[in-house]
Amino acid sequence: MTPGSPLSGSCLCGACRFTATPVGPFANVCHCAMCRRWTGGMYMAVDCGSSVRFADTDALGSYKGSEWGERLFCTVCGSSLVWQMQDGTGQGVSMHAFDDPAQFALKNQWFIDKKPDNYALVNDTRCLTEAECIAMFAPDTG
Repeated sequence: MTPGSPLSGSCLCGACRFTATPVGPFANVCHCAMCRRWTGGMYMAVDCGSSVRFADTDALGSYKGSEWGERLFCTVCGSSLVWQMQDGTGQGVSMHAFDDPAQFALKNQWFIDKKPDNYALVNDTRCLTEAECIAMFAPDTG
């Protein structure tokens, strides 16, 4: 991966093709209950800032799952594509939606205290609890 270069990807059926520029060559893993239910497993996401551009938005769906975040998905095949702040920033693109997901190394595990005990990653990652993640991502209301 060339730093600063846009990469391409899509949903399972191809109705939602996109380009995005990763902040770095890393992916993060989220174990929160919402991500696990949304993806059917842990959510592996690549930080793309606010660079995601869809070729066509006709099949793009959105679900506001919290006061600040929303999840973008394909309304045709159901693929989980992007978690983002409701203002379109902080976009975490599904690692496996990229055409070449193998180029990303796992860096952080979020909501590690919510991870079920029936699986574990062997990668050397930084692990953050729910409280640490909320403090990092929740908007400042003060």
